[in-house]
Amino acid sequence: QAFSAEQPERPPAMSLEINTKKIGCIGAGYVGGPTMAMLAHKCSDREVHIADISSERIAAWNSNNLPIYEPGLQELVMACRGRNLFFTTDVAKVVQDCDIIFVSVNTPTKTRGVGSGRAANLAAWESAGRAVAQHANRTKVVIEKSTVPVRTAEALQRVLDGNRRDGIEFVILSSPEFLAEGTAIKDLDNPDRVLIGGPQTPEGLQAIGLLADIYATWVSRDRILQTNTWSSELSKLVANAFLAQRVSSINAVSQLCEKTGADVTEVARAIGMDSRIGAKFLQASVGFGGSCFQKDILNLVYLCEQFGLQEVADYWRKVVEINDAQKATFTKKIIDRMFNTVQGKKIAIFGFAFKKDTGDTRETPALMVCDLLMEDGARLFVYDPCVERPQALREFAEHGMADKYDYGSQFIMASSAREACCDAHAVVVLTEWDEFKTFDYSEFYRLMLKPAFCFDGRNILDHAKLREIGFEVHGVGKGDPAIATQL
Repeated sequence: QAFSAEQPERPPAMSLEINTKKIGCIGAGYVGGPTMAMLAHKCSDREVHIADISSERIAAWNSNNLPIYEPGLQELVMACRGRNLFFTTDVAKVVQDCDIIFVSVNTPTKTRGVGSGRAANLAAWESAGRAVAQHANRTKVVIEKSTVPVRTAEALQRVLDGNRRDGIEFVILSSPEFLAEGTAIKDLDNPDRVLIGGPQTPEGLQAIGLLADIYATWVSRDRILQTNTWSSELSKLVANAFLAQRVSSINAVSQLCEKTGADVTEVARAIGMDSRIGAKFLQASVGFGGSCFQKDILNLVYLCEQFGLQEVADYWRKVVEINDAQKATFTKKIIDRMFNTVQGKKIAIFGFAFKKDTGDTRETPALMVCDLLMEDGARLFVYDPCVERPQALREFAEHGMADKYDYGSQFIMASSAREACCDAHAVVVLTEWDEFKTFDYSEFYRLMLKPAFCFDGRNILDHAKLREIGFEVHGVGKGDPAIATQL
């Protein structure tokens, strides 16, 4: 069925008895927390209850130190919490009290077993489904908010139906999030679109209509797209795959630019002015990160393989391979330019989060860069305004590197950029935090050992000015200035 922005007719023969005044959510993470906070803010006449089995996470949501950083989130939570926004560990009560239940739990890539390294791990999702089935006391509308493989709703329906009691029905909808970390609150407040997929049955169409009515409190009806469940689930994976593909495409071009003396920024500007292409996601960098892009592409790869579409799977896998190659190439450039060794050298790392305006470090490009630098013997002094040492070390541990290095001497979290630069051989920019552009690099240069290097993995600094100060500067896709002069 084609996408539709029009309200489907609700069959008069069926009538779900659903109370829409109390809305529940299982999972208080990067998606569930901000999404439900915005829902509470926009729908002041409804109660929003968020449940999570992590008592530590819920305690943080109920404190002044929220478990995640997102611009505008703190103000939103403080305005609604205790009024119509509530955080709890009592999953059973939320299921019993709320007829509309979002499920927004983590679905990471499997690390072992069938589909390891590609398929999504749906253990938390299945557990949430079983909790709904166990505690449901009347008919419920359950909404997939997590990024899940195609046909997950069908599997969840089997779990719910296999455990339901007489007189209780479940309708499964898919309403994937399209948030970008760092701008999540803006994205929720003014979304490009809201997608709702569900069964094309009388009950399914009615449930879709009920959810559309909730979103329509603040989202224009023409931005609320309604379709079948499978199209909705696949659309989320494909959206992230296309965005990541653009990043890998311009990063692949950046490597050619460095060999030829071309400037990738100028190339991106030229092609971005073509209305068929557009300028978004054409910023060359050290690589993409975050919890979604790689995970969703690998999930798409696995899905294609399951349907025997090997050539299609290989195509999408290459997007991830190019991303990994970009990180490795950038790190090799650092070592090569620093006289082919960083053994024992102090290097200031600016940024560990995968992007600016978030404290999220999942799949951050900084992980591979730091790993390869420490492998060559570097001593890293990391400054990031939103990432603390335990979180960074946890990222290494989750990638099997818990005991790989002496992190006490090789991986230090600096309290300031100035501290990180003192007696350092190089500055390496790995996150595009705005504050990095405001630093006094003349002072940093004075504090550093000479020659002082600057490797800008985000192309956010004024390279000409840095060279005037005395830095040897290397960006991404900028080419060697000597080569450019010769050409």
